[in-house]
Amino acid sequence: MLDPLTTPELLTPAEMGEADRAAIAGGTPGIKLMERAGLAVAREAARLARTRGRIVVVCGPGGNGGDGFVAGRLMADWGYPVALGLLGARAALRGDPALAAERFEGSVATASELDIEGADLVIDALFGAGLARDLEGESKALVERVNAFARRGGQVLAVDVPSGLDGATGRARGVAVQATETVTFFRLKPGHLLEPGRALCGALALADIGIPAAVLPAIGPHAFVNGPAVWAKDLPRLTAASHKYARGAALILSGGAHQTGAARMAARAALRIGAGIVSVASPLESVAVNSAHLTAIMVAPFEGIPGFEALLGDERRRGLLLGPGAGVGERLRALVTAALTTPSPGGRTVVIDADALSTFAGEAESLGRLVAQGRHGVVLTPHEGEFARLFAGAPSVRPEDDKLARSLAAARLTGAVVILKGSDTVVASPDGRAAIGWDLPPTLATAGSGDVLAGFVTGLAAQGMAPFKAAAAAVWLHGACARAFGPGLIAEDLPESLPSVLREFEFDRARNDAPGASASLSRRMGQRRNLDISI
Repeated sequence: MLDPLTTPELLTPAEMGEADRAAIAGGTPGIKLMERAGLAVAREAARLARTRGRIVVVCGPGGNGGDGFVAGRLMADWGYPVALGLLGARAALRGDPALAAERFEGSVATASELDIEGADLVIDALFGAGLARDLEGESKALVERVNAFARRGGQVLAVDVPSGLDGATGRARGVAVQATETVTFFRLKPGHLLEPGRALCGALALADIGIPAAVLPAIGPHAFVNGPAVWAKDLPRLTAASHKYARGAALILSGGAHQTGAARMAARAALRIGAGIVSVASPLESVAVNSAHLTAIMVAPFEGIPGFEALLGDERRRGLLLGPGAGVGERLRALVTAALTTPSPGGRTVVIDADALSTFAGEAESLGRLVAQGRHGVVLTPHEGEFARLFAGAPSVRPEDDKLARSLAAARLTGAVVILKGSDTVVASPDGRAAIGWDLPPTLATAGSGDVLAGFVTGLAAQGMAPFKAAAAAVWLHGACARAFGPGLIAEDLPESLPSVLREFEFDRARNDAPGASASLSRRMGQRRNLDISI
């Protein structure tokens, strides 16, 4: 089996088709790829099956069905009682699926006649990731029968994707199978990670069926599983020559006297992740409360826009965060405008979060013009509600599109890296790159968690990490901190969990000096719990 942490490219169904064709053109017959895929399915089915009980294989008329015929044949050879049903006529099969069906020596029932009850395991080989229409009629009824079996506690192993799931978007085409596990091939697809696809897939197993990685450059995938292989080479490293000024400075905007906690949490996160100097830009009314709570983090008082612009004049402040607890309104709008348009010859990344996003509700294009004017690196960090408010009325960001498409459209419109948060957090860049989170624990759904994430992004940016990679690394490390802490997590725990995460990460990196080395870190930290990649 392959490990997506070291093979992070995500392929759309169309791109996966290109990979198949390239492998065949390179000398690997299609039936050989199908035999290998069927073998991977059969092995996972044997692992899942509790007994040598009855295995039911439900096959469709395309390549997925061919994989199912191979898996059924192999399991029968291994001594399992196999019942196989086909949606459509066997005589209508063509190409490799027809050859796979010819090699299956057992009886083939029609799908509607197939008896699912009493099965030890159902193998769903009906439809693959490229399904282009909603299921209806007999196919819909069959999926509903499989789901009824699953609801009664039956195990379902899906081939490629659960039937009915769109591999590009993660959406169900009318109805989709709820799988216990999904076996897919060569590389994951966006639909395996985007909700509700992530939940429908159950555990994931990624099989090597002999497609060479050399086919990828010609395909040019732009989306990736968010993991160390995407950004680890760029993660800041300390050397003997490091000092606090070289590590970069971060500036975090505080709210008023009664809204200071979010900024302080973000500032602590920026300091923990490695920024050499972190200051809280504090309106005069909140200087006393911030001073009473902060030690290693400095307080930078300011009055009005001119005072804030003076703070921006410090060229060492390469990471800037506005929004947490800052208060929605014209005052914050003016501060964001100053942050985005004040020149910084040494380079700066501005992170816009929380209230700063809501201040520009319905004005994403105006925000984009400010981003273009200032030419700084910019990262936006909305959750779904903030995203909907910010991009309301923007014609290029369509609410009906899937999360990956919406994130990329938002990044193109604003010229900023967009972190669209959730259990399937997407990090999207204006240049078309994207990284999708795949093991973000539900314990992150707690007040202040987003402030810490914004602080992580700011701290990495302050150290010179480019916006897209800083955002992707921050999202992954944020999740790793939550996994390391476990149950009972509150936002304040996240920065305190970071040292142990970074210690493990640096141990792996020092040992192997390669991004893929951190795959072992991910496994040790329990990442298999949610995605359950079979390795």
